[in-house]
Amino acid sequence: MFRKIAPDKWRHFIAGILMGVVLQAVLWWLLPGQILLATLLALIIVLAISYGFELFSKITGKGRYDFIDAVASAIGGIVGMMFIFLLVFLF
Repeated sequence: MFRKIAPDKWRHFIAGILMGVVLQAVLWWLLPGQILLATLLALIIVLAISYGFELFSKITGKGRYDFIDAVASAIGGIVGMMFIFLLVFLF
């Protein structure tokens, strides 16, 4: 099943993981005690960056617009956010 996923989608997914990890960690650090707000902000930023990058490609003609790339980045971002949740709540 995973072999059918195009290599560029995997790159977007990995970039999304890194984005989610960094955003979740930084926002939890900036907003201590406000886990829900920090998580919601991180999710909104992940979605905005994921789609914004593709929209930028479409508007400027630099790169190729592909909505599925945005979806792969967003899914990766959510996975990265969940990774931080696991780290924080397990340790």
